[in-house]
Amino acid sequence: MLKVVQAFDRQPMAEIETDDAAALERKLQAAERVFRDRDGWLPPHQRIAVLRRLAALMEGRRDHLAMQIAREGGKPLPDAIIETNRAIDGVHNAAEELRNFAGREIPMGLSAAAESRWAFTTKEPIGIVAAISAFNHPLNLIVHQVAPAIAVGCPVIVKPAITTPLSCLDFVALTREAGLPEPWCQSFITGDNDLAESLATDRRIAFLSFIGSARVGWSLHAKLAPGTRSALEHGGAAPAIVDRSADPGKAVELIVKGGYYHAGQVCVSTQRIFVHDDIADDFTQRLVARVEALRTADPTLKDTEVGPLILPREADRVASWIEEAVGGGAVLATGGERLSETTLRPAVLLDPAADAKISTQEVFGPVVALYRYGELDDAIARANALPTAFQASIFAQDIDIAMRAADRLDAAAVMINDPTAFRTDWMPFAGRRESGYGTGGIPYTMRDMVQEKMILMRRG
Repeated sequence: MLKVVQAFDRQPMAEIETDDAAALERKLQAAERVFRDRDGWLPPHQRIAVLRRLAALMEGRRDHLAMQIAREGGKPLPDAIIETNRAIDGVHNAAEELRNFAGREIPMGLSAAAESRWAFTTKEPIGIVAAISAFNHPLNLIVHQVAPAIAVGCPVIVKPAITTPLSCLDFVALTREAGLPEPWCQSFITGDNDLAESLATDRRIAFLSFIGSARVGWSLHAKLAPGTRSALEHGGAAPAIVDRSADPGKAVELIVKGGYYHAGQVCVSTQRIFVHDDIADDFTQRLVARVEALRTADPTLKDTEVGPLILPREADRVASWIEEAVGGGAVLATGGERLSETTLRPAVLLDPAADAKISTQEVFGPVVALYRYGELDDAIARANALPTAFQASIFAQDIDIAMRAADRLDAAAVMINDPTAFRTDWMPFAGRRESGYGTGGIPYTMRDMVQEKMILMRRG
């Protein structure tokens, strides 16, 4: 049995059964059986109907789902409500995408050898999807991985994070209530890393969707069965550059949201802030004041802005990174105190060493680091210096500065006057280099989960 506890106070929430190797084999066999039976595949109109019913069912349980996210994952309730709304919209998004999800004509007759032929492509589901998810968005990440599979007709087996399984179990139960036969969407609950690896690397898996640490993701990627496709979403130490032409008040507000949303436990959370010398003193003063005003408390309260980290050991780790940075010469401008087993007061570090962990690795906690710069190209070079690259920001009212930074920042997406953590669920979302593989976002994931087949007809 797995004991699920609240992230904030470690109080018990539920006990649930875990799956063993025999259960995994049963689920793989069930998924393989329905996928091999082409006559039993659900036509698009039925998949659309299932997804629409699913969204309606989620709408009816909105309050429950949001509070569950706050309790098991520690996300402040206002943000948990937003996550729930996004998840509902994401299910609609997957259904709507099917209206334009089609193949194309391949031109023939372009050479003498290709005369008297007509060719077109169709899209077919790739096969069984293994979805391994993360704790930080315990409902919406499941939607991102599972709703596209349902939409395109792939059986999916989803393994949630062991700390936040309840949102996933509720979602899978709702797919069945919406009319999706069980083998098309199954959960797999395990804390056994070897069993999770067995799911990902099984020869029957056609596509692996992985959201989590780079170490685990790249390890699984290297062990996939021949022909298995994958999408990996990891993270990085997202940079934001604040030019002297920026509006400091607006920039501070947006950067604080991007840096401390869900206590910094976001793969594109703003972590490294490069501020022009001309405005650095004023910006720092404003930033520290705004961070000190953040309401850090029980995430189930309606006015909480920053909640806990997911586990006590994660709070220990982040505290040790702050201590290391200060020992190396950084100034702790505010925060860092331990408020509970899992909760730290949001912190701001000034000018940590270039080789400090906070400067080189993803902190995944409520800490940002601020550095001064004089020349834009120097800030860009420092922002680009890490082996990770995901999303980045430039804050500037000078359009030339903004566009130069957008052109030269090594990132899959550059936000101008918006935080690094901005995302909509239909936009492309991808890490570069060590930060990921493939492109997320519901329409993009749907494309990954199908394969094209060309059909050619010869006339006469």
